[in-house]
Amino acid sequence: MIGLLIVSPRGWMRRRARARVLAVVLALFALQLGSLVSPAWACGCGALVPGGSRQVSVGRELSVVRWDGRQEQIVMRLTVSGDAHQAAWIMPVPHRATATLGDPALFDTLNARTAPAHRARSHFWPQDGDWPLVSGGAGGGAPPGAPTAPGVGVVGRERLGPFDVARLTATDPDALGDWLRTNGFVLPSRLDQALQPYVDQRWEYVAIRLAPATAGKALTGVLDPLHLTFAAESPVYPMRLSRLARTPQSLGLYILAAHRMELSGGIGGEQPQVAYAGRVTTTSGPLAGLAKGTPFLTAVNQEFPDPSRITGDHLLRRAATDATFQQVIYEDRLSEVAGIPAWLLTIGGGLAALTTTGVLLAVRRSRRSRRPAIPPPPAFPPPPTHAPGS
Repeated sequence: MIGLLIVSPRGWMRRRARARVLAVVLALFALQLGSLVSPAWACGCGALVPGGSRQVSVGRELSVVRWDGRQEQIVMRLTVSGDAHQAAWIMPVPHRATATLGDPALFDTLNARTAPAHRARSHFWPQDGDWPLVSGGAGGGAPPGAPTAPGVGVVGRERLGPFDVARLTATDPDALGDWLRTNGFVLPSRLDQALQPYVDQRWEYVAIRLAPATAGKALTGVLDPLHLTFAAESPVYPMRLSRLARTPQSLGLYILAAHRMELSGGIGGEQPQVAYAGRVTTTSGPLAGLAKGTPFLTAVNQEFPDPSRITGDHLLRRAATDATFQQVIYEDRLSEVAGIPAWLLTIGGGLAALTTTGVLLAVRRSRRSRRPAIPPPPAFPPPPTHAPGS
C-alpha cells in the first residue's frame, strides 16, 4: 500500500525552519567539541604547534626567499593569534641550516617597495557615490635540557632573542616527534606521516621554541623574523606541512634572484598572483644588503582556502621574461569644471541652448504674426478678344 502524506505549505515551512536551526546547533556543538578534543593548530612555512591544550593559529605568513644559484636564504615573519604561552615551530630544510634573527625593517621596506601605484581616472557620467547617486551612509626561558631520542641528531642549539633554536637530523619521523614531545610538545599524529617525504629525501629540520617577549602572556601578534641559510640545488619553499592546518592559509612571498621568478604551480591553492616584479635600486638598508647579487624582486601572493589540498612544496623557477610589473589601483573621479560636474554643465548648457532656440523661434513666429498683410496685386482686365473677320 502506498500512502500519500499531504503537508500544508505553512507547516512545511515551519518544519524546514526547525530543521535549519537544529543543523546550526549541531554544527556549533561539533565545533566546540572538536576544540576540546583536539586543540586547533595551524602551519605556516613548516608546522606550528602549541603547548598543552592551548590554541594557536597563523593568520598571515610573509617570507623572503633569496636564491643566488648555490645557496638559499629564507627570512620569515609570522602573525599568530591564540591563547598559547609557547609553541614549537618545525621547518624542514634540504641541507644543514644556520639560523639568525631577521631585521623587521626588511618587511617594511618590501611592503613600501611593492605597494600598488595609485592613479586618478576621470569619468564623465556620475557613478555610485557621485551626486545625485550618493549611496547611504557611512554609517619564556629556554627549555630544560633533554636526552636526545634515538634516530635524532642535534647538530646545533642556540638562543636567538625570544627563540630557542635546535637544528636536527632525523632518520625517521617518529624519532623527531619523540624528541619534540620530550621537550614539552604533544604533536598531532598526522604530523609523523606528513614528515615522511622529508625523511625519505634525507632533509634536516630546524625546531624552534617560541615564547612571547613578556612572560605569562599569550603568544600573539607579529613575531620577530627568523633568517635561515642553507645550500640548495634549486630554490624551494617548503609548504608540505601546511596541509595539516585547520584554518585557511595566506602566503606572501618575496623572491630575490638574478631574474624574475615564478612558482611552478598552485600546489592545491588558488592561482598565485604576481603583485610586483622589478629590479631593486635601493643602495642602503636591509633590502639592499640582501639583494646584493640578486637584484630582481618578484612578489607573489597566494591563498589556500582548504590547506588539506596542498600537494607539495613550492618549486621556484625563472620566468620567461624579466618584464616589470606593478599593480595599479585607479581612483575614479568625476570630471569637473570649476568644481561643477562636467555632465551637469553639458546637460545644463544643452537645456539652455534648447530653451534659447525655442524662445527665438517663438519670437520669430510672433513677429511674423504682427506684420500687416500685404494686399494682393490689382487684377487687370483680360485683353479684349476680336471676332474673326472684324
